[in-house]
Order: sequence, then structure tokens, then C-alpha cells
Amino acid sequence: MLSYQHAYHAGNLADLHKHALLAVALDYMTAKPKPLSYLESHAGRGLYRLDGPEARRTGEAQAGIQRAEAQGWLPSDHPLLRALTAVRRGHGPDAYPGSPMIAAQILRPDDRIDLAELHPAEHAALAGLPDLMGRARLHAQDGLAMAKAMCPPEPRRGMLLIDPSYEVKADYDRLPGAIAGLARKWNVGVIALWYPILADARHRPMAEALMRDHPAALRSEVGFAPAREGHGMQGSGMIVLNPPYGLEDEAARLDRIFRQRAC
Repeated sequence: MLSYQHAYHAGNLADLHKHALLAVALDYMTAKPKPLSYLESHAGRGLYRLDGPEARRTGEAQAGIQRAEAQGWLPSDHPLLRALTAVRRGHGPDAYPGSPMIAAQILRPDDRIDLAELHPAEHAALAGLPDLMGRARLHAQDGLAMAKAMCPPEPRRGMLLIDPSYEVKADYDRLPGAIAGLARKWNVGVIALWYPILADARHRPMAEALMRDHPAALRSEVGFAPAREGHGMQGSGMIVLNPPYGLEDEAARLDRIFRQRAC
């Protein structure tokens, strides 16, 4: 099943939560003068248009990143805002970066980037981004298989973002075991899993299993009003193994902001 198209949802409140945490983590990790590896299991197309028909159809970006910027949800020196500014400078004011592009703006030239994307159209769009050419290695394969084959990467210091579409409900069952295996092979890696919080709470057994297996992990969940009537997603979650310094503080800040303004 490869029907999911993130262009309809780019820049929504879940993206804001996920990308703010990602940017803060990478910003801290790149402060040290040591190269690192960055891996993504479900990279998507990397760049989206908030003035495109998909985004205009759902209005999720207007309720997400556009509202957050207008209301000052992010401090002026936030690394996500710096990445947004850099991407818009190159691609126009209505461009919105996916996580590969956010990472590319924060990472340094000697850092390694490996991105997996199975969807043919999304992979083709990702491969056509000049920002990633010569910087990232692209893999047209199952992202968890890529991560398993590469872990531990070289350099060993680094981060893996796992961000499935959850089109297949079996993902919820297989992810705790897959992540446990990756953590055994790469015990120093920052492993981050994003998941949607749905009305039926199908994420809960997966999240609880992960926290039992990795009690020192950071679990960040924020709630928000559904994007439209009948929309099932009512929040965003992230579990981070080996969270970098400062990420817990950012998670707490986001929790306060979402409680005050998004629910």
C-alpha cells in the first residue's frame, strides 16, 4: 500500500511538533565538532508547496505552521525557523520543507545523509531536489530494512528518524520489535519514532511497549483539534531513544504551547 500523499498534510500541526523536535535535536548534535550520520526510513518528497492544490484543499498548513508563525509559537532563534528561512530563500515563500530538507539545512557538509523512500513518485521528487544532490544517498527500499542493514552507521554518532504513514495497521505491531533490534545494534544512536494520535488510540499499545523496553526514552505527545469534521487525528507523538540534551525542555515547551493554543 503506497497511496499516502503527504502533500495534503504538509505543514500541519503534527509536522510542527515533529519538525520542531527534529530541528532542536540536530541543532544540538551539530554543535559538537564531530561528524554524524542522519538516516530516515520514510523520507517523502522532501519539499512541499503550501500554495498547491493539495494544501489548499485541506487547509491543514493554515491551521499549522502558518498559524504558528503568525502567533509566534517558535522563538525567533529556533532552528526550525532558521531552516524554513533557508528553504524559502531558495524555493519561494510558500515552500515547506519535509524532514530531509530540514536536516539538510542543519547538517554540515561532512555529515552523512541516507534517505529511504519506496513510493516511486515521492522518490523521484526527492531525487530531483538540488539541495540534496551530492549530499544525500537515496534508497528505493523499505526504510526499516535500510536501517537494519546500515546500523550501526559510520560515523556511529547520529540519528534515525522513523516516520511511517501507518497505512498498514501492522506497523503498530512490528515497530517496537524493529526498534529494539536497531537499538541493540546501535546503542549510541538517537532513534526517533513519530506516530499519529488517533481517536481510537491505536497508537497506545505500541507506545507503551516502547517505553517498557526503553524506560529512559523521551515520550512527547501533543493534542490538537481535528483538522476538519470527521478527521481522526487529534494529536502527534514522538518517542526518542537517547534524546539529546535540551530535547526534553523543547518537548515541555511544545506541550505548553499546544495546550494553550491548539486544543
